[in-house]
Amino acid sequence: MHKVFIYGTLKRGFPNHEAGLAGARFLGRVRTLEAYPLIVGGRWFSPYLIDEPGQGQRVFGELFAVDAAGLALLDRMEGVGQPEGYRRMCVAVAEPNCETAMDAWTFVKDRAAIAVIHSAAMAEYRHDPRYVGPETRDSAF
Repeated sequence: MHKVFIYGTLKRGFPNHEAGLAGARFLGRVRTLEAYPLIVGGRWFSPYLIDEPGQGQRVFGELFAVDAAGLALLDRMEGVGQPEGYRRMCVAVAEPNCETAMDAWTFVKDRAAIAVIHSAAMAEYRHDPRYVGPETRDSAF
């Protein structure tokens, strides 16, 4: 099993959760041990965790356990290996009031790959009503 740190639209109750994590086991609420910039950006108003450790804030999210097929599904959903996709990397996370770290996969972007940034760095993503989901992107623009 693989641990995956989810900070955006794949969280429980968010637009992409059922498509990507419906069968995954929820392990709890966690936050990154290091600070990272978490922003809303791009033409779809997507949440992005920028690969700049030490910048921004410690980011809150959810930890899930997925099998190899579940991780492969998330890679496809996040466009890993695609020119405009995310990159998967390992981050240290812990329960909010604990400093005992565990490693988890997450999905990040390089700042240079984000065309426009719409928000300041935040500690936790709350659904942005401007977000355009994958199912409506072709008709939206």
